[in-house]
Amino acid sequence: MTKKPSLGAIFLTVFLDLLGFGIVLPFLAEEARDGFHTTAFVGTLLAAVYSLMQFLFVPVWGRLSDRIGRRPIIVVSVAATFIGMTGLGVALGWSGSVVWLFVARIWSGIATANLGTASAYIADVTAPEDRARGMGLIGLAFGLGFILGPGIGGALSDITINGRHGPVACFAAAGLSVVNFVWVQVGLAESLPKEKRSASKRRLVPLDLRAAREAFALPGVGLCILVNFLVVLSFTNLDQTFRFYNKDVFHMSPLETGLVLAAVGVVAAGVQGGVRPLSKRYGEAKLIVVGVLLQAIAFLGIAWAPAVGVVALFVAMGLLALGNGLTQPTTAAFVSKRADPAAQGNTLGTNQSASALARTFGPALGGWLYGEIGPRSPYVTAATGMVVALVFAVRLPRNRA
Repeated sequence: MTKKPSLGAIFLTVFLDLLGFGIVLPFLAEEARDGFHTTAFVGTLLAAVYSLMQFLFVPVWGRLSDRIGRRPIIVVSVAATFIGMTGLGVALGWSGSVVWLFVARIWSGIATANLGTASAYIADVTAPEDRARGMGLIGLAFGLGFILGPGIGGALSDITINGRHGPVACFAAAGLSVVNFVWVQVGLAESLPKEKRSASKRRLVPLDLRAAREAFALPGVGLCILVNFLVVLSFTNLDQTFRFYNKDVFHMSPLETGLVLAAVGVVAAGVQGGVRPLSKRYGEAKLIVVGVLLQAIAFLGIAWAPAVGVVALFVAMGLLALGNGLTQPTTAAFVSKRADPAAQGNTLGTNQSASALARTFGPALGGWLYGEIGPRSPYVTAATGMVVALVFAVRLPRNRA
């Protein structure tokens, strides 16, 4: 019996991928700073180079998936992720140089640059009116990855190898990649029929300005990608500095940090799982505005939490999850509805590539601010960035494609 493409199949694939990503969040930047005797800035650069590789390769995989299909790209990506996480575990446990951590993260960034392809898969199997619900599944996978990943990573990071925290957690993430590879082989059907594939023979280079111009030329798409870039740039000030903040200001353990991130994931998953009726009632543009506003308020709350207490930090993080849960799936749905069916991989890949570029600069900016100015500065900066994003978000066209 021939397998049929489905949202459930791609959801499980993305969830397992992101679960492995979430596992390293509670310890990687801290271990680079403290275990390898570097700085907060160098620790956050591990996330920056990972995202830089995604910026370069998301559109490549997206355009290639338009040409040869979604499934082959995902199969190769998952297999390469196993190699990257295994290499990271070996580097953490046995290497004497932080350089090998960077090598492993560069490889993993290239390997996991498949979210644009996964988004295109969802666009292939959903009608335009259900697109927000479909894209919400990627957001839901993010949320669930943040529920389980940081908790697992925080707990496993207590098991040390040669005095280093994290190798066991990385090997667990590599094991998840094996599970994911098996699942893709037996459970993931191709979503793009041969007759609908792109005939374009455009060069598969990381920076294809013509492809980007085509995506930006679509009405409203360029503005939405800009809003998404600013949101992700601001949000990722927190990604790697949050562990430093919790340890240095609130004296939390890696496990406690993981549990806070897990709680954030619960909120985000709940919001993203229910975004479809909201998008049908209000439209994606309005939800983006509300989500950005909530995140601006949340970052101010995180910045001032030390003066109020740890409860304020938890409330602000919950508000941040609520706002991000609204913006993440709705920006992808907004872009997807305005893309040509034969170019979903290119258009959504451009959007994901812009997000990856933001994730390149965001952690590095946050790490520099944290080390040079102070623990609160990344979050004040993030709140300012969200306000700028809000200025552009209110200009998004409200008509529904």
